[in-house]
Formats: sequence, structure tokens, C-alpha cells
Amino acid sequence: MSNIAVIIVTHNSQPLLDLCLASLLDQTVKPHTIVLVDSGSDDSGELQKYENEDGVTVHLADNIGFSQANNRGYATLAQSSDFVLFLNPDCFPMPEAIARCIDFLKNNPKVGCVSGRLLGFDTATGQASGTIDSTGVFRKWYGCWYDRDQGKMNIGQHAIQEDVPAGCGAFLFCRKTMLEQVALKKGVIFDPDFFLYKEDIELCLRIRKAGWRIVYLPEVIAFHCRGWQQKRSTIPQQQRLTAARSELLLYRKHPSPYMIWALGKYLLVRWFRV
Repeated sequence: MSNIAVIIVTHNSQPLLDLCLASLLDQTVKPHTIVLVDSGSDDSGELQKYENEDGVTVHLADNIGFSQANNRGYATLAQSSDFVLFLNPDCFPMPEAIARCIDFLKNNPKVGCVSGRLLGFDTATGQASGTIDSTGVFRKWYGCWYDRDQGKMNIGQHAIQEDVPAGCGAFLFCRKTMLEQVALKKGVIFDPDFFLYKEDIELCLRIRKAGWRIVYLPEVIAFHCRGWQQKRSTIPQQQRLTAARSELLLYRKHPSPYMIWALGKYLLVRWFRV
């Protein structure tokens, strides 16, 4: 029997956390450990109710950012863990998701991690939106990374498994031996220089550079609320600036001509507030 650990980083995510944990408890193959790391929520008191759940541990921290919070959760895992699922608190996997990921990784030893078909979820109605959130993360010719099919109606497109440049960090199912190999140092999986955004892509670039494959599995389905998805004009300036800084940092870590695009975007956001 495989030992599966799930790491969930929360930040003011309590309204959705019950749905997320319920989806994990409903899995046909249940995780052995669920680690909740709260990164500076305004009120973390509600998390205390999860401490009495079997297999769930809660860790409270200041607002240290997504990367460092994931690393803190990872550092608590037992050596016996075989697989690690990095899961957003607004992501709800279907019951067969974990079992299908395990089966695929066991049968494909050169694959380091997998992601699935992420579908939109409307928190206002509590229903699936009928749209796609992600079928893998790709890069445009000029350097912009994007979630394929995001916002399009779900009509069964991209129904065949395929290698992808990166997987969406909302649901990233990883082989633990691979994570140990690509870690920046012991226990440091995500680059702590990234506070928010693009940390999942940076990890995926390291995974592929180390010779591991990243695979999109369309039969692995999860619903993702993606609360930040909105018209760009309504996104706070500081949030857009953080995203632009992360893109710039990504190309400093992994040098390429795409740095020109990232620098241009950063300057436009900082000085012209686009």
C-alpha cells in the first residue's frame, strides 16, 4: 500500500477548506497524511477543528508566502511517504483522482509528476461552471506562461494524456523520490524567493531539467475555484505587480531571451499600471 501525503497551504481559505478536505476523505485511495499550513490568515481559529481529524495536522505560520509554506509542510512528512500531492484549498479532486495518479506513476517510472483536467467551480452557486480551468501549463512564443483552455467551455477537448511543459500547482501529484532529487536543498522543494505565483512553473522547469517527465492525465479530474480569476482591470495593482515580479524572477532563475518580455511586462505594470 502506497503512503500518500497531501500538503495544503491556506490563507483566508476557510470557507472552501471543508469542501477540499471532504473531497480527500471521499477518495477511493485515501491519503495517509494531510498537512494544513496556514500562512497568515486573518483568523486561523477555525483551523483548530481539523486538528482532531485522523491523519490531519495543522501548522500555523505568519504570511510567509506560498513557497515557504509548502516547504514547511513538506518538512513535516515522514520518510515513508511515497507520493506527495500539492493541493490548493479551493481545489476538489474527484474520488478516483489519487488512485489514477498512483497507478500511472507506478507504471511509468520516468514520470516525476502528473496533473489533471481541472474544471471551473463557481463558489456563488456551489456548482461546476462548465468551463475548463487548466489542461496543462504552456508557454507562448514570446514567453508568457498560461493555463491551456482556461475559460473555455468543457467539451472534452484534450482527452489524450500527454507530456506538458508544466502542471498546474493547484493539483500537482509528485513522486517523492523525484522531489528529493530536484530539491534546492534538503526539504526545500519550492524556491522560497517566490512569494506567490510562478513557483509551480519554476519547480516544473527543475523537474524537466533533471530528466523527469511531467504528464497531463485527462482522466484525473478536479474542480478548481481559482478565486483570483477576474477581469485584469479589477485586480489590485499590488497583486498584478507581485505576479509580474514573479515572472521576472522566473527568467532570472532560468535565463532565456524571454526575459525581455518579462522585463517589459514588469515595467508596464509598475510604471503605467496596465
